[in-house]
Amino acid sequence: MGTKGRQILESLGVKLPELIAMLNKAYADEWLAYYQYWVGAKVAVGIPREAVVAELTQHAADELRHAGMVADRIIQLGGTILLEPKEWYDNTNCGYEKPSNPDVRVLLDQNIKGEQCAISVYKKIIDYTKDKDPVTCDMALKIIEDEIMHEEDLENIREDINLMFKK
Repeated sequence: MGTKGRQILESLGVKLPELIAMLNKAYADEWLAYYQYWVGAKVAVGIPREAVVAELTQHAADELRHAGMVADRIIQLGGTILLEPKEWYDNTNCGYEKPSNPDVRVLLDQNIKGEQCAISVYKKIIDYTKDKDPVTCDMALKIIEDEIMHEEDLENIREDINLMFKK
């Protein structure tokens, strides 16, 4: 028998296995996003490398924090988090783009695309849990706020680069 909290969620229409699967996919996304940012910061070349590396490094830390938040919620709901990195590829919504071209402009484009996907993922989780599971919904709202800010930060750097090269 589940906890009283889980029983209430189910009575409100939350299908726990479905929600846990959604969260595990988001968990996979967060780990892959973490690594994509982290490795991108290591290999980045071009102008303004320093600004891009600083941004990617900060975003990597945020994605790792998100993975922890999602993992905690999966466990609270009675689920099991994905235990092997190879499972991340099988369960990802947003995928992983290898930084085979380390040009900062390419890295920015790849990561903007990833943030846009993450925003869509958390919007679905918010829509599924709104008015039914305030704990998961609140977590997803906090994460989507970060993802929107990440997208805006990266877009701003890309705009600055475009302005630099217009001359």
